[in-house]
Amino acid sequence: MASGDLTKAKVQKSDEFYTQLSDIEKEIKNYKKQFKGKVVFCNCDDPYESNFFKYFALNFNFLGLKKLVATCYIGSPIANRQLSLFDYETPENKTTRVPHKIIINEAKDENNDGAFDLQDIVASLTKNKKNTLTRLKGDGDFRSTECIELLKEADIIVTNPPFSMFREYVAQLIEYKKNFIIIGNTNALTYKEIFKLVKDNKIFTGYTNFNVGMS
Repeated sequence: MASGDLTKAKVQKSDEFYTQLSDIEKEIKNYKKQFKGKVVFCNCDDPYESNFFKYFALNFNFLGLKKLVATCYIGSPIANRQLSLFDYETPENKTTRVPHKIIINEAKDENNDGAFDLQDIVASLTKNKKNTLTRLKGDGDFRSTECIELLKEADIIVTNPPFSMFREYVAQLIEYKKNFIIIGNTNALTYKEIFKLVKDNKIFTGYTNFNVGMS
């Protein structure tokens, strides 16, 4: 992977939109070798809701990841709208609106049912000391001190950043010299800050052609 890969995706008027698991898989499968032994940070993805987190959690061993980290911004506009990681919980008792982080260092069959799935990830947060769910001290903003420290420790950043903050988000990744795969409106390629990065071969479009209904 070069400095990063800008993939195409469906964009709504709001900052957040539902990213399908199948679309994530289509793009990420092209970088399997680059993910081996790496720390992946999803810094704009509520782990309770995010399909990015679900994909990397379920494919932790397949990709050979060293660590997976996901953080949640307080009051996330997609909270309780996407499929919940903890399907047995109700919107009233979930902590999706509380800034938190999940760190996965190990993925295994925690409930001994002979298969590995999301319920094993859920179980590991209480059974396995190598995996943790903790609240953040701040608001979980990708610009916060806590999230920047996590960013520094990460090898690859993968997420769907807030559309209104796209320029600032990419600028941060470039500043800290991070490899990244982000989903964004292709119109962003016309931003002078982004176009310069493309021209300088610092970011590239992705492999996937999403065709009809996507931009």
